[in-house]
Amino acid sequence: MSHTQDQPSTWLLDMDGVLIHEEVALPGAKEFIGRLQEQDKEFLVLTNNSMYTRRDLSARLADVGIDVPEERIWTSAVATAQFLSNQVPDASAYVIGEAGLKTALHKVGYTLTDTDPDFVVLGESRTYSFQNITQAVQLIDQGARFVATNPDATGPSPEGPLPATGSVAALLTEATGQEPYFVGKPNPVMIRSGLNRIGAHSESTAMVGDRMDTDVVAGIEAGLTTYLVLTGSTSRDELTEFAYRPDDVVESVAELVETI
Repeated sequence: MSHTQDQPSTWLLDMDGVLIHEEVALPGAKEFIGRLQEQDKEFLVLTNNSMYTRRDLSARLADVGIDVPEERIWTSAVATAQFLSNQVPDASAYVIGEAGLKTALHKVGYTLTDTDPDFVVLGESRTYSFQNITQAVQLIDQGARFVATNPDATGPSPEGPLPATGSVAALLTEATGQEPYFVGKPNPVMIRSGLNRIGAHSESTAMVGDRMDTDVVAGIEAGLTTYLVLTGSTSRDELTEFAYRPDDVVESVAELVETI
């Protein structure tokens, strides 16, 4: 991107696979965030992980030397809470998830209950229980609307993939016949709600992600400039499997420092 007028003024960055991988900062991550802050550029770090609060994630990044204040972090949990609050303000929800999701829903004035809730909201957890899933099935059958934070079927762990929100959502769908509305990437709703939060416009915004099927497609559908970094999920060999293309493919975010 050599033309000054084409350079993005706002940057959206996926977190895992772009800035960090299993608690290690990826090449160029510290420099990239540092440059954004030096140049006073608007930016948000995005994650489909709904388990942690924004404060927790800010601390996790700080532990590896990446300085991102909590108001610069946008999670699928916060996006889901924002979406629900816009749709039906001050309603109630039965939540399967962790602190990130429960805190976000509390902050928008939602009541968390297992008695006749307006919504069943499913997020990421490391302790899905059969009891909670059964309760969710029964509440959906009784008319609660079904919303999930993100469609990722698996999440990474040092031992290998773990079943994630998308897998448990499939179980609930199979049991109830109800498909959830997924708010997180690749739904452009998550991108747009983040841009609205910081008052940015899609035409002047770039999305940097490591997955073609969530980050890049969400960026394309929201009308952003898209970059794929090869430090995460999608490899160069897999690019031809997709019907769409990012604007550019780079080895790591280090290659983008000079474009800011």
